[in-house]
Amino acid sequence: MDLPPPPSAPCAIATEIRPWTAQNDPGVFPGAAAQAASAPERQPSTDYRHQLKPTPAGWPTQAHWCVWIEPVRDNGPTGIWEQRWFQAVNQALDTWQRHLPITLVDQPERAQVIVERRRPPRLNNRASHGRAVLELVEVQRQGRWQLEPKVTVLISPGQAQPAIQATALHELGHAFGLWGHSDQAGDAMGVKPSATPILELSPRDQKTLQWLQQQPRLQPPTTR
Repeated sequence: MDLPPPPSAPCAIATEIRPWTAQNDPGVFPGAAAQAASAPERQPSTDYRHQLKPTPAGWPTQAHWCVWIEPVRDNGPTGIWEQRWFQAVNQALDTWQRHLPITLVDQPERAQVIVERRRPPRLNNRASHGRAVLELVEVQRQGRWQLEPKVTVLISPGQAQPAIQATALHELGHAFGLWGHSDQAGDAMGVKPSATPILELSPRDQKTLQWLQQQPRLQPPTTR
């Protein structure tokens, strides 16, 4: 059966959103809890695709991503920390834009990825400066329903600017479908923070992303 064409505007406003839930699955996949997928017999050393995990509906990727970043509310001298946070997150997004089609939007209703300026709550009694949480949702845009990833990214403002940028680079990687971690510290998606902030994607990051973009995307929901 032929599928309906996607909306002509990739960041069209969502007129209705409803949760999508697989049978026996809650449909929510926090990045911190993502486990490695079954590894192939021979794992490529040039990337870490074997560490990624799909959702029950497939790989949570998009042909075009729409991102909303919490804006600066204080542009004066007293808002310096907000301004530095915003600048650092935008620099991280600029890095991903060199590898993916991404549009920065001014309304969260237009976005699949929402970046908020706040420290994540403790998870398993552990504190962190960043977290990405994925939910699958059915979204109506321009009169058509489609299954999309919806990712909330929390980035703490209580860090030095390079650390905020590195945290945002890592968490945005999860948001763009890299739900897993590299075991090498030099990768932006390394499982542990590097002693020096990682501000660029490594060749392994790039090769893993290229592999992911070639995988089948989420299946569309049943028409209702």
